[in-house]
Amino acid sequence: MHNLSLYSIAAIYIVSGFLHFFRPDPYLRIMPPYIPYHALMVVLSGIAELVLGVGLLFPATRSLAAWGLILLLIAIFPANLYMATADKFAEIPAWIRWGRLPLQLLLIWWAWRYT
Repeated sequence: MHNLSLYSIAAIYIVSGFLHFFRPDPYLRIMPPYIPYHALMVVLSGIAELVLGVGLLFPATRSLAAWGLILLLIAIFPANLYMATADKFAEIPAWIRWGRLPLQLLLIWWAWRYT
């Protein structure tokens, strides 16, 4: 079960990292207006997700990668909060928009398990 959990979390971040490059629009859309250089931030967060997801797969880098993911999840929290509160996302059901916020806590806990 431990390996399934580890491989699952790594896969989530690796796939998500690739999506930042191949389907950047959803990531660009949820960037709060006060954050500069939206395209650059999406690229950097995609690189971080890829590198940290791969880092989870190796015992030598697992703990550092897990801490990096925790920091990344904290750093991207404003985008999820913006998505929950901005009028431009009204077409997305409120339970989905607001549900992303506690999901961040679950993802942080999941990453913390590998620190």
